[in-house]
Amino acid sequence: MKYMLMMFGDGGEMAATADPAWVRDMMTFMGDFNDELTKTGELVAAHGLAFPSTAKTVSYADGQVAVTDGPYAESKESLAGFWILDVAGEERAIELAGRVAYWSRKAELREVPDAAPEFDA
Repeated sequence: MKYMLMMFGDGGEMAATADPAWVRDMMTFMGDFNDELTKTGELVAAHGLAFPSTAKTVSYADGQVAVTDGPYAESKESLAGFWILDVAGEERAIELAGRVAYWSRKAELREVPDAAPEFDA
């Protein structure tokens, strides 16, 4: 089963406010976590994202495309990075998400289905 594990936060704010030792330990965890997932064959992809201040929101309304600065979500929490995991089941995905949540305080986990959902027309 594939899952997307999302970590939230603002890397710029973290770098400006967090204890440098904590940042170093978190970055070490991320590297070790990715290495472990690569070795177990559970890692499909992992990427960190640029700071939320660089995000653009592109919307479409009334036949026009509009671009605004900033992330889509209207909250303090922005997507900081993500993993695509291929694991045996939800229990393993939750176990891995818990390890990320230790550092980010929150993580979101969503199943990535193999096919688009079916809709009745």
